[in-house]
Amino acid sequence: MAKKKPVRKNVRKPVKKAAGTAKRRKTVRARPKPKSSDPLFAPVKGAELREIGNVRLEVGRAGAARVKRMVYPAGFRWSVDMKPIVGTDLCMHAHVGFLASGEIHIEYADGCVVEHKAPQIVAIDPGHDGWVVGRQPVVLIEFDFEGDTVRRLGMPDTHRHS
Repeated sequence: MAKKKPVRKNVRKPVKKAAGTAKRRKTVRARPKPKSSDPLFAPVKGAELREIGNVRLEVGRAGAARVKRMVYPAGFRWSVDMKPIVGTDLCMHAHVGFLASGEIHIEYADGCVVEHKAPQIVAIDPGHDGWVVGRQPVVLIEFDFEGDTVRRLGMPDTHRHS
């Protein structure tokens, strides 16, 4: 009588690799990209999409106001990316809204510095330079009244100290 081999359960057979195949390494990116499934970066339904000075801007109407989602990429700086397009030394827009993601550095002509880090409500006076801090894009949900924002929101027309 022939001797039976013992039965081994849950044993994997060795798998032969095809010649020239190597293990793939996961690539690490220097700048994290927003996940396409993240609603913070998904297209805004019914909004008008614009891109200006490397900023993704989506604008929609809400009564007499506009609601804007502005996505500033890592490395963005107003004086580098927007100044050549706008033609003024500083950003002369008031920015009022909710900083949903990232961190921004604001510098006024008088040397005053303000930093905002999400999540935070922001009110930025006209007359500033600003840039994204770090590698994360900045997402700002902004409310404005086009050229009448400063007056309608009771803001100063330029940054000053009380």
